[in-house]
Amino acid sequence: MSESLSVVVTGGNRGIGRAVAAEAVRRGHRVTIVARRAEEGTAAAREIGARLVVADLACVRTTRHAAEEIAAAVPGIDVLVHNAALWPSRRVLNEDGFEQAFFTNHLAPFQLNHLLEDRLRRVVQISAGLYVTGKVDPARTPTGEDFHPMKTYAATKLANLLMLPLFAERWRAAGVTIDAVHPGVLRTGLGDRGGALGLVLKLVKRTWKPAEHAAPPVADLLAAQGTGRYFEESKQVPLRPPALDTALARRLWDDAAEALGVA
Repeated sequence: MSESLSVVVTGGNRGIGRAVAAEAVRRGHRVTIVARRAEEGTAAAREIGARLVVADLACVRTTRHAAEEIAAAVPGIDVLVHNAALWPSRRVLNEDGFEQAFFTNHLAPFQLNHLLEDRLRRVVQISAGLYVTGKVDPARTPTGEDFHPMKTYAATKLANLLMLPLFAERWRAAGVTIDAVHPGVLRTGLGDRGGALGLVLKLVKRTWKPAEHAAPPVADLLAAQGTGRYFEESKQVPLRPPALDTALARRLWDDAAEALGVA
């Protein structure tokens, strides 16, 4: 049997996060899920056989609290799985003035990586193939001035992937590793809408694979060796040009570090 790892999964109470958490438990790992709703999180943790941390990744304040709660519950984190994400239908600003999806999908993982890095051995970032269509304007995207119901989600995933080589290099000497994975186009509640568009989307999603399809390729990466890599399901593939803009990556890193107050 392979080493039993201490694994933290954000957004682990439903969808891909829940599937990954359940698979990690099945493989003998010690799993903690992070969920923002206590009732849903408690039920999921009980069914999966995991520990629960109730925390929200909505803003700087709550993400800092989440880091404190995670650190208290899990002193040594073998693997942090960033799964929590939003696909918004309209522009909403959080209490810090950031577009909500940009914060939750991109800045919250960035903040957690910094606040928890002394406890980390490995990070696995759940990504999305739509990043190739994303465009990030550092002056407009963080506050949603260029908001679009489809393109904003892609932009947040692109911003997140632009950080991948920078974190890999930052942590190289310490032996901390980070990889990203697109687990496939799956049937989850992410991006659900109301009205006629929502009905159409629901019908389309019936043809997609269930969230459980994500579990094996993500769980395989928990104990994997390597860093700075991107996977589409179980296959390592090169990042496409939008995620290779080093000048944009450095600008986003510096802007995030300043806004979040991390070194």
